Amino acid sequence: MTEDRDTIRREFGEAVNMTAGELERWLRSDESRSVGQKGGGSGESTGHESGRRIVELLRTSKADLTDDDLAHMRKVHGYVQRHLAQEPTKEDVESSRWRYSLMNWGHDPLKKR
Repeated sequence: MTEDRDTIRREFGEAVNMTAGELERWLRSDESRSVGQKGGGSGESTGHESGRRIVELLRTSKADLTDDDLAHMRKVHGYVQRHLAQEPTKEDVESSRWRYSLMNWGHDPLKKR
């Protein structure tokens, strides 16, 4: 891996500001299931599937992270950064598809650090 493991973990931690429990509760909501690009045959969106993986990653110890885990952590960081740059200007952010999609990826833009 070209980036070091600590950098990937730090950037993932900066991107994901929801706890595993918060994200699990969110993923069970109708709002969570209402957004995202549906792929495969499961009817589950890419972001919703990623959210389930993020919950697992948040509960995985540093020593147990695989290269595949780190690749997904890098993907999450990239998605959150790109999506944050597309913040809507005219709609109510709190109930926007933009926010719901970000939350599926573990980032609530309304949550204060």
